[in-house]
Amino acid sequence: MADVDGSWDCTVKSPLGDQKMTVTVKVDGSTWSGNVSGAMGATDISGEASGNTISWKQQMTVPMPMTLDCQATAEGDTMTGTVGAGAFGSFPLSGTRSA
Repeated sequence: MADVDGSWDCTVKSPLGDQKMTVTVKVDGSTWSGNVSGAMGATDISGEASGNTISWKQQMTVPMPMTLDCQATAEGDTMTGTVGAGAFGSFPLSGTRSA
């Protein structure tokens, strides 16, 4: 099991306010799969894994369609990272491992 495997309660600090979500991760070699769920719904996601760092692209439709470029690193029961929103900049992501 990779250090980043599991379920994470995360918050992204965006211009629209705190966006809370749950991210589940299962690493398999240099890739991972899982899903993200929050106020805007749920979707399956997957991406690259390197050690305790994961990265992925995620589609959003509200308040406008765009592709988010996400990266997060787990250290123990804490996750930190960034969510890139194209021309809107990059926003911090933080999370804690769910029980």
